[in-house]
Amino acid sequence: METKRMLVVGGTGYLGQHLLLSLSQIKDNAPYDLAFTYHSNSNLLQPLLDAIPHSLAFHVDLVTGDGFQSIASKFGLPHVVVNCAALSVPRVCEKEPDAAMSINVPNSLVNWLSSFEERDTLLIHLSTDQVYEGVKSFYKEEDETVPVNVYGKSKVAAEQFISKSWPNFAILRSSIIFGPQTISPVPKSLPIQWIDGVLSKKEQVEFFHDEFRCPVYVKDVVTIILSLINKWVIEGKQMKLLLNVGGPDRVSRVQMAETVAYVRGYNTSLIKQVSASSVYRGVSSPADISMDISKLIQTLNISPTSFRDGVILTLESA
Repeated sequence: METKRMLVVGGTGYLGQHLLLSLSQIKDNAPYDLAFTYHSNSNLLQPLLDAIPHSLAFHVDLVTGDGFQSIASKFGLPHVVVNCAALSVPRVCEKEPDAAMSINVPNSLVNWLSSFEERDTLLIHLSTDQVYEGVKSFYKEEDETVPVNVYGKSKVAAEQFISKSWPNFAILRSSIIFGPQTISPVPKSLPIQWIDGVLSKKEQVEFFHDEFRCPVYVKDVVTIILSLINKWVIEGKQMKLLLNVGGPDRVSRVQMAETVAYVRGYNTSLIKQVSASSVYRGVSSPADISMDISKLIQTLNISPTSFRDGVILTLESA
C-alpha cells in the first residue's frame, strides 16, 4: 500500500497537535507523510517539529489562500486533509462576524484542492455542536440546524459549502474537546485544567447548572479521525458523511466541576450553581446541545470514553 500524504490544517492548535502526534506514531504498512499548516501560532512551531521531525510545516493564510501553492510544490496533493482550523471563540466571532465567516468557511482550502486534476482527496472537517439551537436534548444529525450565534452560523455555512463543493468528505460536529495539554502548550484555557485550577484555590466558584454538552476526550476524536481515514483507504470509495462527535455523557457545567472535584478530592461546596442567564457573556449560548452519538458508534464501532474516565486520564497527565 502506498504511503499516504496527510495534511493537517491548523496543526499547531489543540486537536491538530494531538492528531499529528498520533499519526507520527503509527508503525504499520501504511505510514503517512505528514504536513501541517499554521498561521498565528508560530511560537508553537519548533517544539512540534522537534517532536515530529519528519513533518513539514507551512504558513498558510486561510482567508487569502496564501501558502497553499507552496504545499503543492513541496509536498504535493494530499490524499487526506483534516481541517482543524477555526475561529472558535464565540464571543470573538460575534464581534468579528466577517472574520468568522472567512476563516471558518474553508473557501481557499477547497478552491486549492479543486485546482488539481484529481478530486478524490478525503476532506475531514471539524464542525461544532453549536450548529444546534439548544432547545432539546440529544440532537441527531438529521435535526434542523438553527444556530443562535455567529460561530454556529459560520459552521453551518461551512458544512453547506463543503457538501456542495467537494465530493469526498466527512464532517464532524464536535462537542467540547478536553484532555491532556499538547506537546507545545496551546495558549487557550483547557476546560478540565481550568476547572482544576480554580477549585484548587479553595474559593467558591460559579458554574452553570442549565447548559448541557457531551464533552469528548481528545484521544477519542483522534481515534475517530484515524478510523475514518482507514475506512476510506480500505473501501476506496468516496465518502459523504456527517457525524455527531461527543462523549457518552450529557453533563452541565456544574456536573463537569463536580466530577473534577470528586477526582481531586476537592470540597464540592466550592461549586456554586447559577443559571447561564445570570451572566452576560457578550454572545448567545445554546442551553442544551447534547448529541445522540449512535450513528458514530454504529458507523465506526467506537465507544467514546466516559466523562469521568476522561477527566481521570486528563488529570493523571497534568
